[in-house]
Amino acid sequence: MNNQQQKWLYFSLLSLVWGSSFILMKKALLGVTPIQLGALRMIFTAVFLLSVATPSLKKIEKKHYKYIFYTAIAGTFIPGFLFAFAITNIDSAVVAILNSLTPFYTLILGAIAFGFAFNKTQFYGILVGLVGTLILILKGADLNPNQNYWYALLMIIASFGYALNANMIKKYLNDLNALSIVTGNFLILLIPSIIVLAFTDFFRTFDLKNEILISSLGYLAILSIVGTGIAKTIYNKLVQVSDPVFSSSVTYIIPLVAIFWGVLDGEKLSTLQIFGGVIILLGVYLVNKKK
Repeated sequence: MNNQQQKWLYFSLLSLVWGSSFILMKKALLGVTPIQLGALRMIFTAVFLLSVATPSLKKIEKKHYKYIFYTAIAGTFIPGFLFAFAITNIDSAVVAILNSLTPFYTLILGAIAFGFAFNKTQFYGILVGLVGTLILILKGADLNPNQNYWYALLMIIASFGYALNANMIKKYLNDLNALSIVTGNFLILLIPSIIVLAFTDFFRTFDLKNEILISSLGYLAILSIVGTGIAKTIYNKLVQVSDPVFSSSVTYIIPLVAIFWGVLDGEKLSTLQIFGGVIILLGVYLVNKKK
């Protein structure tokens, strides 16, 4: 399988998996708080990765650990909690849509701070994608006027973190195995996540007879293993076989999957939002064009 085929395979898998993550977060939050969700997601993922991928840590050299730490904080720790808080106040599909700011930040940061070049077609693709995203956001606000859209600011910060993460992986960790990167990330985050969880009431109030809590933990387990551990490994590989801008443009497709799950869960969808989705697909096509 050549690089072109690999990157589209990774792109498609990530769209499906991460697009489904938002509804899993929504279900998990029925039994845990946003802080507990963020901490437990990282703990579950760390335990999973360290149980199956510990040998990959041997490939990490001393020069890598600084950037492993930076990508862990910017690309996982901070966004993990911001997502959890945002999704308690805004529909899961809308949170996914707001995440689509990532490609724009990735392109700008890559050009200004990391010295990555991009062509005009990619820039136009980013703008087209943002137009589609704006349509989805505005129509979502119209359909759900009672939601607090100030929480959109949390997603803006999270998207910036993801953009920083993508550029750092491409520039400083491109010589390191994708699984080693993500396992190193969660090795660093395990202890801080346990400390954060300890400051909540989780351990004191934990009850195996609480069916809602057990159901939430089940959703969290799926979210952590598939939506975080496996998906982040795929994403890191995608960055390495393509470029940060194309890789981050997966966030343009994620809302389409999230909206599908949201509709099945009773969230509203309009014809204009479908139109916005088509515009987003056009933006992704342009981002991938070589000229």
